[in-house]
Amino acid sequence: MAGKNNALQKPVNLSPQLENVVGKGPMTRAQVTSKVWDHIKANNLQDSKDKRMINPDDKLGAVIGKEQISMFKMTGAVSKHMS
Repeated sequence: MAGKNNALQKPVNLSPQLENVVGKGPMTRAQVTSKVWDHIKANNLQDSKDKRMINPDDKLGAVIGKEQISMFKMTGAVSKHMS
């Protein structure tokens, strides 16, 4: 499988808005993704009719925007807050 240079395992710096959702960085992209999903599930942010759609709360909205977003587009929006 992936070697030690796997991008998901490399620690990245987080924007203050993203740290507000997932906690203090730096952390790996895999950890960020996991913690974003923890936040989504803990706050019941998945659309009840279409679980692929996310309805952001104020914290997550500061990262991905206030509009409903698909889980696939959300990943790209979160990536903009990592460096």
